[in-house]
Amino acid sequence: MSTNLSRVFVARLLGLDVFDPLGDRLGRLRDVVVLSRGTRGAPHVVGIVVEVPGKKRVFVPMTRITSMESTQIICTGLVNLRRFEQRGAETLVVAEMFDRRVTLADGSGDATIEDIAMDQHRSGDWFVSKLFVRRGHSLSPLSRLRRNETLIIDWGDARQGAKTERQAATQFVATHEDLKPADFAEALQEMSDKRRFEVASELQDERLADVLQEMTEGDQVEILSALDVNRAADVLEEMDPDDAADLLAELPSAQAEQLLQLMEPEGAEDVRRLLEYDEDTAGGLMTPVPVILPPEATVAEALAHVRREELSPALASSIFIARPPLETPTGRFLGVVHIQQLLRFPPPEPLGNLVDKNLEPVSDQAHISEVARALATYNLNSLPVVNDDGRLVGAVTVDDVLDHLLPDDWRAHGDDAPIRKLGGRIG
Repeated sequence: MSTNLSRVFVARLLGLDVFDPLGDRLGRLRDVVVLSRGTRGAPHVVGIVVEVPGKKRVFVPMTRITSMESTQIICTGLVNLRRFEQRGAETLVVAEMFDRRVTLADGSGDATIEDIAMDQHRSGDWFVSKLFVRRGHSLSPLSRLRRNETLIIDWGDARQGAKTERQAATQFVATHEDLKPADFAEALQEMSDKRRFEVASELQDERLADVLQEMTEGDQVEILSALDVNRAADVLEEMDPDDAADLLAELPSAQAEQLLQLMEPEGAEDVRRLLEYDEDTAGGLMTPVPVILPPEATVAEALAHVRREELSPALASSIFIARPPLETPTGRFLGVVHIQQLLRFPPPEPLGNLVDKNLEPVSDQAHISEVARALATYNLNSLPVVNDDGRLVGAVTVDDVLDHLLPDDWRAHGDDAPIRKLGGRIG
């Protein structure tokens, strides 16, 4: 064992790369797993959670860790890469212990855990040793003067509240702000229902909307239903209309209508139109807000529109040309301009000169099988969708089709086949 294995603060480990002895990168550390010993002492640290390529989280026992430094962690190559599943007695430090409120044993009031230190004993085992806490409110006037003071205390100098007590999630959200929505959603998937709701409540509306769109329908419904109804409506407004419609379709009709009434009229109207379609049709899959421009618009204007950060790569790949009005349903649909064409022509070129008139739109009543065949046949990322009057009503993207064709619970399950050398889980 390296001599630098003594005391380590967990927050300093988050995001560090984990390597095997040959220098091959295994993944990135995302959490630490501890096992409570009840009243017998500080929790036993049993392992770390590592995010490996493919965004899967796996368990690495502490017995496999050979070195912890400020820039990297090294473990043996003997690691079981089956997806991590939390056991009943286990606690995730970052997900469940950070932001937990404790009562200081010296009677000076409450505090909130912001970091945790773990020490390695002579036996080689690791245990939680210290808490880095920030003082909270207290009835004591002196303690109120010391509010927001930080200090490091022994594990035994704080009394833990009940696990059922409501807990903040500020620290968890801050340490995971770099995660893409899909990866954040996976992290939520591993939590208890209670902790999942606490973290969701801490997120900004836009961030929560992005994360919800990456979760299973069941989890979406549970989280949205746990929110205050006005906030739930605000989050729905931040979601893509097609995702919002899919989520509302899973709710009881009375609850869905209440949320629609609380949404902004323009956003609610888009969602209501989508709810009228059968889910197996192009209309049921499409987004009603693709990039739509008139034929007089220029290449420069089109490039400015597709640069918008909120656009998915699939939607940014095509500009749909139509006569006014440009909101769906538009005036007469004229055709599509692909992003590659924008890169081949000068900025002042009118889009009307670049329209791909050979690409046929699909009907809003077309079955998903027809949509999938068209996307595959012409190697497209998106397809225009028109109504019986030839007006553009939306666009179907390849990711919309994949979401529909995959099993309903595909987000909750991955390939659990080991991808590196195998080792048994210890702890």
